[in-house]
Amino acid sequence: MKEIIVTKAEAGQRFDRYLKKYMPEAASGFLHKMLRKKNIKLNGNKAEGNEKIREGDSIQIYFSEETLAKFTGRTGRNVSSVSKDERPVGKKKPSTGKREESLRRQVHLLYATEDILIFHKPAGMLTQKARPEDDSLNDYLLDYCRKNDIIKEGTTAFRPSVANRLDRNTSGIVLCGITTAGLQTISRMLRKRELEKYYLCIVQGTMREDRKIKGWLIKDEKKNTVTLSRRPAEGASPVETWYQVLDTSPEATFLKVRLITGKSHQIRAHLASEGHPVLGDYKYGNRAENDRLKRKTGINYQLLHSYELKMTGSDAHAASRMLHVIDPPPAPFRQAMEFYGLSLNERRR
Repeated sequence: MKEIIVTKAEAGQRFDRYLKKYMPEAASGFLHKMLRKKNIKLNGNKAEGNEKIREGDSIQIYFSEETLAKFTGRTGRNVSSVSKDERPVGKKKPSTGKREESLRRQVHLLYATEDILIFHKPAGMLTQKARPEDDSLNDYLLDYCRKNDIIKEGTTAFRPSVANRLDRNTSGIVLCGITTAGLQTISRMLRKRELEKYYLCIVQGTMREDRKIKGWLIKDEKKNTVTLSRRPAEGASPVETWYQVLDTSPEATFLKVRLITGKSHQIRAHLASEGHPVLGDYKYGNRAENDRLKRKTGINYQLLHSYELKMTGSDAHAASRMLHVIDPPPAPFRQAMEFYGLSLNERRR
């Protein structure tokens, strides 16, 4: 018999979902059958599978060691002794060459509770890996949790995870859940739009007025691009973007942008559709101007930074703290501001 004590990080999940994570090689139907036959118990009692597990709950699994090893994917190993340094998922270690190590050194913690961590992600780092050999902020998060004993030895049914994504070449704020309760809270607030997210960007051309712009976004999955339409179209999603002009120069404008909706590439494509693409953005912007920026400053990615996060919704987890996080723009962004004669503290009209 294998006994498992539920940790704080794992608490809050449905029992059957916990079991599926703990034994990923076992079919869901089989696990429910084992629950019915009392081969799996919760706190010594028969369980249905829809119970919410709590910290300190005891789970008893009446399988042989060999059977449990097969269902957990650890055949031939002692399932009761998992190294603290073992990666919870994936067999191939992410690449950590010089570039990856340089990016990791730029990551820093902005905010922490028992359930949530918020990091600064540098431009150039993936939020989540696209290939098994990639390194990402999610991998950094797992390493951070191991180093700080947030992932405990033997904990396999919950994995800390990033909760929102930024494009690879967008810098700034990324939310992470380090417990089930944390991830559930962030997901609920994102769904209810109780998170106010603001970005800073530098766009081409001179803009004078603050505006809220609307449109319909169409995504091309094959090309990983989006287009904006001013009118409804088949398969298009309505989008709204608000921006405030912080500073202007003859060549560029410094904006603070709020995502009212949150679609892929929304800020970049929406501003480009207005004739003011984000500088450094080769996908939606002006190649000639981007090449000039690169020659003068070395910057070859979009000047878009996730700058500010406000949790102002009714959720008790956030409302009790009235969370307000600001991540100042990184050095390359400030260098580009100086290049275009823009200031964060001034507002010229």
